[in-house]
Amino acid sequence: MGGIYIHIPFCKQACFYCDFHFSTSLKKKEELIQALVKELEIRKEELGNQTIETIYFGGGTPSLLANDELQVLIDSVYKNYSVIDNPEITLEANPDDLIDNDVSLRTQSMGSIEERIFENYRAIGINRLSIGIQSFFEDDLKSMNRAHNSEEAKKCLQLATQYFDNITIDLIYGIPSMSLEKWNENLEIAFSYGINHISSYALTVEPKTALDSFIKKGKYLPIDETLALEHFNHLIEKTKAEGFVHYEISNFGKPDYFSKHNTSYWQGKPYIGIGPSAHSFNSSQRSWNVLNNSKYIQSIKNNVLPNTVETLSKKDKYNEYVMTGLRTIWGVSLNKIEKEFGEAFFQHLKASSEKYIKNGLLIISSDFDAHQNRIDLLKTTQKGKFLVDGIASELFILES
Repeated sequence: MGGIYIHIPFCKQACFYCDFHFSTSLKKKEELIQALVKELEIRKEELGNQTIETIYFGGGTPSLLANDELQVLIDSVYKNYSVIDNPEITLEANPDDLIDNDVSLRTQSMGSIEERIFENYRAIGINRLSIGIQSFFEDDLKSMNRAHNSEEAKKCLQLATQYFDNITIDLIYGIPSMSLEKWNENLEIAFSYGINHISSYALTVEPKTALDSFIKKGKYLPIDETLALEHFNHLIEKTKAEGFVHYEISNFGKPDYFSKHNTSYWQGKPYIGIGPSAHSFNSSQRSWNVLNNSKYIQSIKNNVLPNTVETLSKKDKYNEYVMTGLRTIWGVSLNKIEKEFGEAFFQHLKASSEKYIKNGLLIISSDFDAHQNRIDLLKTTQKGKFLVDGIASELFILES
């Protein structure tokens, strides 16, 4: 099974913390969509006999596309690839794109325009929404330069949950001005809408972003790691009490509501990334497209994939497996390390993880496979989860 990620590189405005590839100009939108369709056609043999089980529209802001534009892209996937019945099709969306604030456009009863938005999404096969809420508080949204406001965030969820059962929302914690009480209220509001999945990330400062510049100039409070840890631990406690499973460091889902698409990333399944800046993986190679809309469009017009390809060494594959495994509830299989990577890698992992096991940051637990063979799994403890990226890097093999 494989997946297809389609990057839509357009946003209404730039969030201060964001370092993803996007443009606030929609001038090249039509050309870009034509290029996406063509790239899907060019790469149709790339996954071999793999069947597509997930389609993910990310960005940027995919909800800026009209329904017929999304339809064209979905149809192109079905035309060029073998797709399972009822694939998971996710659309990332901003709250302000899912509601309509122009009363003059309403020719039917209140809310009818929004009803058509959700009904149209369902009609073209979208069955999962990923909504970028980030916070339910106006001051937080303004401090991040989000395009929507608090009222729109709440109204959007009130409507979306009437049409979609499979909804995830993004929430950001560790905002310097956010108290624990305020963070708790964010979570309580989210729970009140019956949301079945939450992706939650600590506010981070990426180089060359507006947030990075503001902090350096003293216009924004610096990130407080202690506060972020307090928020993170509270998030784990509250979501567990509400029946969520903390299945990946930043992801919390109720049973049967884990993201199939993102889980495939963490479990090393192949996928194709379509669009400028999109990444792809085929088990032995990674590739990524150029981070420039004009260059991407022109290259595709010339039937040339504008990508860079990296062949992964055994060391690269080991390091990636350790990183992704430790971030999930499935952990790192010591049996797999020994069988697929060899004794030297196995001994390195055992030796380098020993101090973290002693400090209560990692643990080895046992499970059994379908044939009742014992599997030893290296996992992060609750104490180690917040530090997982740093711990994983200490377990890497740096030289071949």
